[in-house]
Amino acid sequence: MKRLLKFLPIVLLAMAITSCSSVRVAADYDKNAEFDNYKTFAFFKTGIDKAEISDLDKRRILRAIERELMAQGYTKSENPDLLVSIFTKSTQRVNVYNNAWGWGNWGWGGWGGFGPGWGWGWNQPSVSTRTEGVLYVDLIDANKKELVWQGMGTGLLTQKSVEKKEEKINEFVTKIMEKYPPQLAQ
Repeated sequence: MKRLLKFLPIVLLAMAITSCSSVRVAADYDKNAEFDNYKTFAFFKTGIDKAEISDLDKRRILRAIERELMAQGYTKSENPDLLVSIFTKSTQRVNVYNNAWGWGNWGWGGWGGFGPGWGWGWNQPSVSTRTEGVLYVDLIDANKKELVWQGMGTGLLTQKSVEKKEEKINEFVTKIMEKYPPQLAQ
């Protein structure tokens, strides 16, 4: 029991740190692709033009991807090994909270006690909406014209300010690109 109590704060801290990121990511890849052979990249304009977001946000996303790839040692090229494309989706999430707590005709303490019930109190449900976005980053083998890696980030979008929007885009791209290149089992 003492051991459990010693490790509990560490476990709680680890959970708090990992839950702070508001972006959930996943990646998929072609196991036959030779990722070590890719050294250069360019953006696939045809695919990027189809993304249904503003041109400003496209540029923000592309700058963030470029920064991440260059940090990994890739160079931008007119004759690339990889083509980079993006795709986006967004959905409205509606949350309904039915907090029926208050003075009711039943609950703790019997008749007239405090708890969930239907008497006086706060029985009004609350409704909130928020926009959840998905960003897909596709890496395509330029010679074969085949998708070799796809990263996906899902999270809440914010429109509060240009700075917050740019911060959120950078968070999405950074988290997604942490999955590239895939860690292949040896």
